[in-house]
Amino acid sequence: MQASNTAKEIYIIRHGQTDFNVRQVVQGRGINSDLNDTGIQQAKLFFNAHQEIKFDLVYTSSLKRTWHTVDSFISKKIPHEVRASLDEIDWGIFEGVEHHPKLQDEYYAIIEEWKKGNLAIKIEGGESAQDLSDRLTPFLKELSSSTADTVLVCTHGRTLRVLICLLLGIDIAQMDIFEHQNTCLYHLRYDGERYELIKENDTTHLLTLE
Repeated sequence: MQASNTAKEIYIIRHGQTDFNVRQVVQGRGINSDLNDTGIQQAKLFFNAHQEIKFDLVYTSSLKRTWHTVDSFISKKIPHEVRASLDEIDWGIFEGVEHHPKLQDEYYAIIEEWKKGNLAIKIEGGESAQDLSDRLTPFLKELSSSTADTVLVCTHGRTLRVLICLLLGIDIAQMDIFEHQNTCLYHLRYDGERYELIKENDTTHLLTLE
């Protein structure tokens, strides 16, 4: 990983809530859903809590639920870069399907295989954990070598977990130790050589959510 000459503050958040989240519909790379009313409110509360941070750059995935979540920052004319590498994992034939017992059994069986280190296992037509890690690797290099000192990244749940593992140098088989909620914040600090986790799954900005 290429080192930067300056320290960086990296703020990584998950997108706000969508109706697919509420209905427990599988929502991966192939579902380009909108935020619901709660998700819009979550995004506003995150902005209110962090608007004084002088972000140099905002990254989002190519899916609109991420850039809608941080639109208030983008509207401040902060440079915005879209990276499809930050898209959610592709859940293949499960995309757009409501949770049911057979789906849950298959889904959790794959998650258990990933925990065992069998990272090439995947849903039919979808991506594996290793596939997701591989497509995130160029973004890690870009992030570490960027001249931006304070960066906001808005991505998705599974992608966030893998990204945090990669930044911290943790085996991605352990990705599920990093919990997440809608608009949760992970704050990391980069000293030019390694990343340090400052905040984990922080949702204090949501305390006033009705």
